[in-house]
Amino acid sequence: MKAHIMARVVTYFAHLYTALFFALTCMPLFGPIACQSSVLNLNRRNERDRELDSHGGHIVGRDESLIPALSHGDYSGDPVGPAMGFPRVRRASSMEKVSLLSSSFVLKGDATHNQAMVHWTGENSSVILILTKYYHADSNKVLESSLWRSSDYGTTYSKLNLMPGTTIIVTSFYICPTNKKKVILVSSSINEHDQMLFISTDEGASFQRQPVSFTVETLLFHPSEEDKLLAYTKEAKLYVSTDQGHKWTLLQERVTKDRVIWAVSGVDVDPDLVHMEIQDIGGGYLYVTCLIQNCSDKMVTAQFLGKIDHNSLTVQNEYIFVKVTTGNFTKHYVSYRRNEFVQMRFPKYALPKDVQIVSTDENQVYLALQEWYQTDTYNLYQSDLQGVYYSIVLENVRSTKQPEENVLIDILEVRGIKGIFLANQKVDGKVMTLITYNKGRDWEPLTPPTTDMNGKPVYCKQPDCHLHLHLRWADNPYVSGTVHTKDTAPGLIMGAGNLGSQLVEHKEEMYITSDCGKTWRQVFEEEHHILYLDHGGVIVAIKDTSIPLKILKFSIDEGRSWSVHNFTSTSVFVDGLLSEPGDETLVMTVFGHISYRSEWELVKVDFRQSFPRQCTEADYDSWQLTDLEGEKCIMGQERIYRRRKLSSFCIKGKSFTSALTAKPCQCTEKDFACDYGFERAPSLRLEGDRCYPDFWYDPDTPPENCHLGHSYKSSTGYRKIITNVCKGGVNKEQSAKQHSCPLLPPKGLHLGIKGQMFAVAPGDDITFIVHQEQGDTTSTRYQVDLMDGFRAIYENLTVTDEPIQHRYEKPGVYRVNVKAENSVGHDQATLYIQVTAPLQDVHLEVVPIACRNQDVNLTAVVLPAEANLTVFYWWIGDNLQPKLTLENSLITRFSEEGEVPVTVQASNGRSMVQDGKTVHVYDNFQVIPLSFSRNLDQFNPNIPEWRRDVGQVVTKSLSKLTGVPQDSMVTMVKPGLPTTADLYVIPQEATPVKRSVFVDKRVPTIKKVLSENNVSFIVRGGLSVLVTLADSDTGPITSDLSASTAETGSPLGAAGTGVWALAVILLITLISAAAFILVMFKRKNYKNLGSLLRPEESSLTNPWLRFRKLPGRNVYAQMHKEKEQEMSSPVNHSEDTQNIIQGEEFIDDDLDSQTLGNAGGNHSGVVLCINTGDLNSYLNS
Repeated sequence: MKAHIMARVVTYFAHLYTALFFALTCMPLFGPIACQSSVLNLNRRNERDRELDSHGGHIVGRDESLIPALSHGDYSGDPVGPAMGFPRVRRASSMEKVSLLSSSFVLKGDATHNQAMVHWTGENSSVILILTKYYHADSNKVLESSLWRSSDYGTTYSKLNLMPGTTIIVTSFYICPTNKKKVILVSSSINEHDQMLFISTDEGASFQRQPVSFTVETLLFHPSEEDKLLAYTKEAKLYVSTDQGHKWTLLQERVTKDRVIWAVSGVDVDPDLVHMEIQDIGGGYLYVTCLIQNCSDKMVTAQFLGKIDHNSLTVQNEYIFVKVTTGNFTKHYVSYRRNEFVQMRFPKYALPKDVQIVSTDENQVYLALQEWYQTDTYNLYQSDLQGVYYSIVLENVRSTKQPEENVLIDILEVRGIKGIFLANQKVDGKVMTLITYNKGRDWEPLTPPTTDMNGKPVYCKQPDCHLHLHLRWADNPYVSGTVHTKDTAPGLIMGAGNLGSQLVEHKEEMYITSDCGKTWRQVFEEEHHILYLDHGGVIVAIKDTSIPLKILKFSIDEGRSWSVHNFTSTSVFVDGLLSEPGDETLVMTVFGHISYRSEWELVKVDFRQSFPRQCTEADYDSWQLTDLEGEKCIMGQERIYRRRKLSSFCIKGKSFTSALTAKPCQCTEKDFACDYGFERAPSLRLEGDRCYPDFWYDPDTPPENCHLGHSYKSSTGYRKIITNVCKGGVNKEQSAKQHSCPLLPPKGLHLGIKGQMFAVAPGDDITFIVHQEQGDTTSTRYQVDLMDGFRAIYENLTVTDEPIQHRYEKPGVYRVNVKAENSVGHDQATLYIQVTAPLQDVHLEVVPIACRNQDVNLTAVVLPAEANLTVFYWWIGDNLQPKLTLENSLITRFSEEGEVPVTVQASNGRSMVQDGKTVHVYDNFQVIPLSFSRNLDQFNPNIPEWRRDVGQVVTKSLSKLTGVPQDSMVTMVKPGLPTTADLYVIPQEATPVKRSVFVDKRVPTIKKVLSENNVSFIVRGGLSVLVTLADSDTGPITSDLSASTAETGSPLGAAGTGVWALAVILLITLISAAAFILVMFKRKNYKNLGSLLRPEESSLTNPWLRFRKLPGRNVYAQMHKEKEQEMSSPVNHSEDTQNIIQGEEFIDDDLDSQTLGNAGGNHSGVVLCINTGDLNSYLNS
């Protein structure tokens, strides 16, 4: 298969139809041969309604009767039919010895159709098929279509009616590459309800309808067996048919589009083999093969052990390529002639960002590699025979990014003569065109012509001025692109470019060479589309322009002179050129449209009248291939070709061969390229044209496959160019030293798992893979310890690919170890296997109400409870960066008031579950602890749903009894036994936020209802459950003050426990010395207390003040009403006062005490967010 010469590194070009070849595009494409059809791109001139299309698909169904293709308005039949065209025949203007005939045909009724697929069915055939479609871009659907057929080389066309009385939408058609008479149409009913194929065996003269049960995406004919084809569906399923599409069988599901390839003839043993890339059920993608007779999941063969990157499978000739990305590092692998995959070896510090295959011709891989430092250029590399070791041949080849991450690389393989490439090199911002005649060993700029197209001298002198060509691939498959070459016209190259010191982007003069690039001539001042007829005996050129035209130019003397022909009487927008398949043809078709919304017009141009006879040997002369320096020995041989004399007007015909003689030469230095690890630098040319080793490469190092008892040769730095046929003379490889393979210690031992799944369930089958990068493997022992009691010793483990299969029955973490050892050294590799059941659920436990800037505990309860190595992701608020913990709890704070969403995700490697809650954050709120009658405990399953339902029942009952709105209360039932709860009373919206204690009339009302035992609900069996205030045997509640201080950035909080100790001593001294003074001046000192208790709250007199620490570290203050309305002291000299003075009483370890209120339980706890400045003022006073 020919290389993608323009190296258009895009996925969809991998499977364009072979119609591109018969449409005379300049280069063949990668991918398997499917069918010969293409879609015309009319958007090329900014006409948005006419655009490129190429479709394919898959099918299944049952046989139906043969349906004749009905025609309407055949020109030779019904001259007034509804689809009547108007052929116009005219003769070319009189020219010496040249007579052309042109006839045009208009496809009436298709003015709205904006896409077309044109195909000449085959060699020695007069049949042309054209499918026109109206494609609606917004809906991404084909809404109308028409199929036309010509049986007289395009003179007339008839419109086919596939199902009379029924509207059928034909989306694409496919033609078998081995039997052009077999045609398949992909179609559907107008509502897309019925999918069907129309199958023809007589070039579209008649069709047989075949319903199918799936939607066709692509059809792929077998490259050698005409009745076998594959069908790819829009659901990513692959079907196969062995009877030309009448019956279908499902092969595989989850198949990657455009990554399905038939067996390659001469390489794959069985022609029924299919290569494919599929998505693994467990994630990732696999390269597998199977036979079409049985391709079930159990019968597919994984050809590459492990996962591969999506869309990375490439099968070309003898080579198969895949790539594997781990983290930010990508490894590229190749298989030669279906042997095991080997990692491709680039220069050590190339560090490729991207790799694109350019050519796999002649048992050698040419590829473009973008190294780590490159952005808009690639380096060109060539391989050894196996495609493993690569050496650089040209640096900084220009590349261009296209939409959808496609890349164009300016490299073109000249067709007709092997080993010749054109490339555009970009250095310091300048782009120059270079040519090589020996597969990249030597590159030279193109020699400029001496005169222009008018014969005037050209002032372009080397080395400051050269010829440069644009190497662009044409978007439209029916035109040639900027450079045109052909296999059957060796030496003939025609391209668009300019003269100067560099390539100018928008300057596109046309130049031609007939001696393979040695000498050039200018032929046009503007770019033209080119078509070669009769082995290049006739060159047709039509101007590449956005305006309509009616003339074409042609040459019968290899571009030395040109004639003009009016191919139509009315100017048309030219959309493409097409010739009959085969090299001897002299009939072509020009197709286009007259106006923006006009019918399609097809013009037949026949050159046969100009060449009435076949050429004889007397009509030819010869020319010898040489490079730019005049060297005749190229790629180890002298080659002489023949061409038609300029004075002969005859047809070369099908039997013409251009190669005349080929004589081997003696080998010279130019027949050898640099070996792997060596390169040739222009800066060292003064020292001779030699290859020198890179600093990282040791030529004497044994190769990886060198085993004890064998021998190897150290590289001399040179290797003979593959396909070079020189004999005798210089042998740069001859001085290579012979070495015996030493016993090397194992090095680079890797242990992996098939499928890359390091977390498995108990009982899952695991296949361990051992790989060793360096060292002898034949005499190495491999000790394997799977840590569950299994131990074994293997011999030649990495050579025989003997799998280590195992099954862990118990959950846990297992450390798997493999040690490779021989008499000169050892290496080992380790991996960890997590054996755990999938997570079933996770529940987030968090208080529904929280105080701003206070600690809140988040807890995740995972099921099953015995799950090990669970990672928790905590998403708080709108933060897109989660907090990760191995513990199932997290303490956090909320800095702003409002609703804060909290989500927790639990993952154990095999599964992930999540739960979320919303926390309401306030500056202050009130909490009333609740208890339940003990009979509720026996019905408590201790699950979140039950606790939530009980809480909602309590809240609803309290709202009904007290009149307090239900949305201002939240009852949270706590986990565990006995069953308890907290009732959160949310501040009223009209109440201003205060940092001091305030009176809420709702709280006494709620507590009164609870103390009167009026709140109850019924559980199962009619049992009544009473809700009461919780017992209050503890004092008021507050949080760790140092935490609050640290939050506000106070120096007091930052000083730590030493400052606190001093503060406590100072406080004791002040209280002891000033007790009497405080009693005498109690009213004045009461004002000093205002930093903690505001004057407006003076109705709360004679308080006791006690501090304790509880989970959540919320600050609580307990106030008790006394009869006396005046405060005798900010701190009462009671036993409780001593609790304050003793520093340790600031932190109480009684974490279970959450009771609010005095012994009588008459008052609720008020949650305060105490300001640090107020606290400092109080302490200073």
